[in-house]
This record gives sequence, structure tokens and C-alpha cells, in this order.
Amino acid sequence: MGTVAIFGAGVMGETLLSGLLRSGHPVADLVVTERRADRAAELTEKYGITVLGNTDAAERADTIVLVVKPQDMGSLLDEIADRVRPGNVVVSLAAGITTDFLESRLPEGSSVVRVMPNTPALVDEGMAALSPGKHCTDDHLAIASGLLASCGKVTQVPEKLMDAVTAISGSGPAYIFYVVEAMIEAGVVLGMPRTTATELVVQTLYGAATMIKETGQHPSILREQVTSPGGTTAAALRELDDHKVRAAFITAMEAAAARSRELASGAQ
Repeated sequence: MGTVAIFGAGVMGETLLSGLLRSGHPVADLVVTERRADRAAELTEKYGITVLGNTDAAERADTIVLVVKPQDMGSLLDEIADRVRPGNVVVSLAAGITTDFLESRLPEGSSVVRVMPNTPALVDEGMAALSPGKHCTDDHLAIASGLLASCGKVTQVPEKLMDAVTAISGSGPAYIFYVVEAMIEAGVVLGMPRTTATELVVQTLYGAATMIKETGQHPSILREQVTSPGGTTAAALRELDDHKVRAAFITAMEAAAARSRELASGAQ
């Protein structure tokens, strides 16, 4: 991995920075870029990190991590392209930015990796999907995987599936928060204090997710184990089916994937 330069010290940039430090990456081998002087001073004080300008950071880096907004990617690549050397790996976390776009703005043969992360990386439970570019070596892909593994799980997908990844895991936490919010509101409607409803729902969510992960059983089987014939769960699930909740989730995720494709075409 060598020296890692993180371009963009927003939420995800700082998440990666703190994850790398927690996983044992030496602070001396990390640099970040940040345009705002007050934010740069905050990062230096909090992490002891070196804050550099874009070209200086690219000059020093072995691994270049781009965590800027999609609309800022073109100008950043134009600024640092002549500092990217053979052997560097360029990792992009910007939504909708394709490996073709990255390669077209960098020196011929540059090794690039496209990543779709998600916000649970903030608590080291992220889910990141990676797609290598045409010139990415196995070693460089392993470097990118190690980078993201500092704050969660990592999987590799063909780039054609990145819009689906965005719809499922990229936007996915919002769907879960939406369901949790609805369940808490139901508890309040049923006369329960909001704090109690929140505790019940959050632990139920955590427990159910843990069961899926640790048992390895299909969710349908786990659902059936809770659903007694003619019981309370069956009554509730009947209402969800009557309101086409399952179909609504599929339609919603299809819409997210379609929007991802639109944003990608506009970003190029």
C-alpha cells in the first residue's frame, strides 16, 4: 500500500483515514488534501496527519484515493495526472465515475479501481464493492481491497453491476433506517414511549441481522420460524403482502439503479 494519499477529507475521506490508522497503518505513510484551512488544522490536530496540496500529495503517494464529489473529479484528475507514475494505483470512491473515465484522464496504462462504499463504514461495518480497470493488476486490486477492509467488508463485482450495487448496498442503509423509523412510529402509535420503542426496534434489527449472518440460513426459513399458523406475525405479514411491500422494495431499488445510470452518464 505504501504511502496513501486521500484526496478529500469529508465524511468518507475521514472514515477511511481513521480506519487505516486503527488497522495499524503508520500515520507517517498517510497524507490528505483539504482546501479549507480550518478543516486541515482540525485533521492535523486530531490525527497528526500531514495535509498537502493536490499535486504535492500525488507526488508523494503510492496509493491515490479519490474521495471528491463526482462533479469535481475531472478537474482534480487534470491537476494531478502528470504526477501519477507507473506503479501507482488510483482508487476512486466517487459515485458514477467509471474506470474508463478515470483511465481517459490519467497517463496511458494507469491502474485504477472503482469503489462503491456505504456509510456503515463509519462504524467499521461498511460494505464496499470494487471493480478493477483494464490495467489493474492483482496486487493493486489487493491494495484497494485492503484499504476498504480497514472499515468493513469488501467484494469484487463486474463494473456493469455497479448501478445495482449502488441501489442495494450504497443506498441500502437508508432503506433500513426508513423501516426502523416506521417500526418506532408504530410503537408510539400503540402507546409505547419513543425511547422504549427505539430500544426494542434497534435491538431486534441487530439480532435479526446477526441471525442471518451467523446461521447462514435463508431469510425465508428464519421468517417462517417466527410465523406461527394463525398467529400475530402471520397477521402482520398478511398486511405487508396486501400493501405490496415486497414489490415496492424491488421497484424502489430498480429506480435507484436507474438514477445511478443517469448520474453516471451525466458525470462523464
